[in-house]
Amino acid sequence: MTPEEIADLAHLRRARDHMDRAYAEPLDVPAMARVALMSPAHFSRKFRAAYGETPYSYLMTRRIERAQALLRQGMSVTDTCFAVGCTSLGSFSSRFTEIVGETPSHYRARDHSVNESLPSCVSKVATRPRRRPVCA
Repeated sequence: MTPEEIADLAHLRRARDHMDRAYAEPLDVPAMARVALMSPAHFSRKFRAAYGETPYSYLMTRRIERAQALLRQGMSVTDTCFAVGCTSLGSFSSRFTEIVGETPSHYRARDHSVNESLPSCVSKVATRPRRRPVCA
């Protein structure tokens, strides 16, 4: 790896960490690119090459991950939607269903007591959303 590639990866990590911390704030690709000290197009290309998904896709997966935790605690779907930084309940529900495989309401209504007995490090892995491949 060249020194430039290593520097790019460090900048991408900074932007990804920012998304992890500020997921509930209004974030768009230009804002994330500024954190990475890159142009939006260059940032998007480099992020996808490094992490296998677009910056927006990564951000939405993190938001859905946080939403799952809030729904397991009993928060309403509407409150959860806004708490994780989404501004449209319809878009949130569609994306949640796409990523998790069930609606937020069904997920909230399910019994999650099995996860309560797991250590937090195991529970995080077990409940982490996994993007399902899109079938054509």
